[in-house]
Amino acid sequence: MATIYNPEQKMSLPLENDFIPHLAFDSVIFGFSGEKLKILLMEYHNTAWLALPGGFVGKNENLNDAVRRGLQERTGLDKIYLEQFYTFGDLARFKPEIMQTILAANGHQVAAENWMLDRFVSVAYYALINYHEVEPKPDALSDSIAWYDVDALPELILDHSEIVKKALETLKSNIDRKLVSMNLLPPRFTIKELQQVYEAILGEKLRRTTFQRKILSLDILERHEKLYSGKSHKAPFLYSFKGNQMGN
Repeated sequence: MATIYNPEQKMSLPLENDFIPHLAFDSVIFGFSGEKLKILLMEYHNTAWLALPGGFVGKNENLNDAVRRGLQERTGLDKIYLEQFYTFGDLARFKPEIMQTILAANGHQVAAENWMLDRFVSVAYYALINYHEVEPKPDALSDSIAWYDVDALPELILDHSEIVKKALETLKSNIDRKLVSMNLLPPRFTIKELQQVYEAILGEKLRRTTFQRKILSLDILERHEKLYSGKSHKAPFLYSFKGNQMGN
């Protein structure tokens, strides 16, 4: 599932006066296909370079609002779980020639002192969204945006592979404390579906009885009617998370 670049979509370059200099954000957008944990990646026009969705922060804009704006532009969704997890600012990530190449591939020749070629510190977020509700939309610099399996990712630009790795580590450590799997599922789900999300995030198989006992002991689920599919005596119960558990 991908959205393709429109060659008539040429963008006007962001103006330095509109944005905070040297500050950017990158988003690791997780979705669960029912079998695999996936993330959204963009392919920059005429480069074949893959990257995480990101952007700049307006001078009159809250950081979280800027990230939500970027996520809504790329996914069409506005109510999603969002968490800031790390700030990336190593000197090694400063490679102005990469941005210069991306801009040139889109018909923009910029001077070496252009603000978009400066060094940027990036605040990283991860987002959890319903894979089946998303209509990915590329930005004006991209050919496409599509889902990729987290366990078989292609090469990414700059330090984006490191960002994904750190996001996965945070996701795993937060899986119970933050109940991060909830936005990867429909509003009502079976214990089996919840277990599949946990297994996709942790990268390992879990024992069914042990997982069910643990989850139910947390008292975080509300039980509903059974999911009937022809064999009523084996129909599993549907569950939802208690209360409003949306993220920031």
